[in-house]
Amino acid sequence: MQIDSVRRVTVAVAAFGTFVAGLTACGAGGRGHSDPQPGAQATRSGAGSRDAHVVPGVGPRLLKRIPANSRQVVAVYGEGRNSADSTVVLYAKQGATWQRVRSWPAHNGKKGWTLDHHEGDRRSPVGVFTLTDAGGVLKDPGAALPYTQDASIAAPHWWARSHWHDFDYVIAIDYNRVKGTPPNNPTRPQGQAKGGSIWLHMDHGSGTSACVSMSKQAMEYLLRTLDPERRPVVVMGDKADLAR
Repeated sequence: MQIDSVRRVTVAVAAFGTFVAGLTACGAGGRGHSDPQPGAQATRSGAGSRDAHVVPGVGPRLLKRIPANSRQVVAVYGEGRNSADSTVVLYAKQGATWQRVRSWPAHNGKKGWTLDHHEGDRRSPVGVFTLTDAGGVLKDPGAALPYTQDASIAAPHWWARSHWHDFDYVIAIDYNRVKGTPPNNPTRPQGQAKGGSIWLHMDHGSGTSACVSMSKQAMEYLLRTLDPERRPVVVMGDKADLAR
């Protein structure tokens, strides 16, 4: 998907210096990932059920925040409040049923999760967020979401070498950002202190500063599968908070 000339100017103005300030949400553990309900699918509990938005392991507090017109959910199940290990599961809605499509091991913030994310806390925010924009250093792999290829998205090379390819592919999580703009747009509507630049991106083998990371293959699959017409969202948090 090509970007128009106005969007190219927006990316250029962001520039490397401004972008690095926005990168603080994405950066450098452990192992062990588990799907909360392997192979599970969720359906209405009965003909009289009022809630068709039933995603395995996600309780009513977050279920009600999934938009009624959303038909794709990327669920991030954190192993624990203070753990950097998680599992990502893609669900697609068919009728009133959420079907499990695929899952992958992943990492989240190196210090775990928080209900009140702030810049530099090294925790990923718990919540439901839309997914509207994507991009990366590499060329568009066939993304359905608007995709911005830009070399300035690259992780700075003063980071550890293991992190240099983190942003080859990214999907912006709509936390404290302007929807409909490239992922590296540094604007934070709620202010710098609330953090931002929180993305799905490629994994370097350990926890991040707040993002969710997974394999290149997983990112390519999500980029090709997430469809703006299906209003994709991410539901993310540690398993205990997700289930409340």
